[in-house]
Amino acid sequence: MIRVTENLRKIRNLLAETAENAGRSRDSVKLLAVSKKQPISAIVEAASAGQRDFGENQVQEGIDKITEIADPRITWHFIGHLQTNKTRAVAEHFAWVHSVDRLKTARRLSDQRPAELGDLNVCIQVNVDEEASKSGVSFGEARELAAAIVELPRLRLRGLMCLPAVRSDHEAQRRPFRRLRELGDDLRDAGIPVDTLSMGMSDDFRAAIVEGSTIVRIGTAVFGPRS
Repeated sequence: MIRVTENLRKIRNLLAETAENAGRSRDSVKLLAVSKKQPISAIVEAASAGQRDFGENQVQEGIDKITEIADPRITWHFIGHLQTNKTRAVAEHFAWVHSVDRLKTARRLSDQRPAELGDLNVCIQVNVDEEASKSGVSFGEARELAAAIVELPRLRLRGLMCLPAVRSDHEAQRRPFRRLRELGDDLRDAGIPVDTLSMGMSDDFRAAIVEGSTIVRIGTAVFGPRS
């Protein structure tokens, strides 16, 4: 039996200790519990244990969970690749989108976001390792896209997200995260107010936190294997 509440306690402590060891405050890193393919009961248990942020990467699965759980305490994040024909559904149900990589997508989210829901928080996905198999913009394109997004209504540009290639060495893991942090610094220097670095998962969150991650995305360590 997966003990979601106990898993959450351990992970929160681990994130806090890693942040503290990196010279940061213990509460400077938010845990985003990736609930893809996880049962409703596990999400409800996590919410009862105080977890407030959940990430989904399939649009319909996420909407089904949002509708069934209907817990106003929960903040839902869309973290998967977003096709333009599904932007309306995401704009109408989620509070965050971590994977914006085209201006067309951003414009559709802006146009389709219901005003009564408030601004939709968005992050730009950057393809830090220039992998053909992954979505995301280049570092140069990210600056241009960020400047365009901040002009759109009903969106709030929060920051940057990445999914780097797998690396086993801690120092090697730090490099792409460092580049993303430096890009965030460049955006702020250019007058674009970003405050979020969505980077780090189960195998590399320590390196991500050292390099300034503010949101780490962890699933299996919270919920156990996906069904």
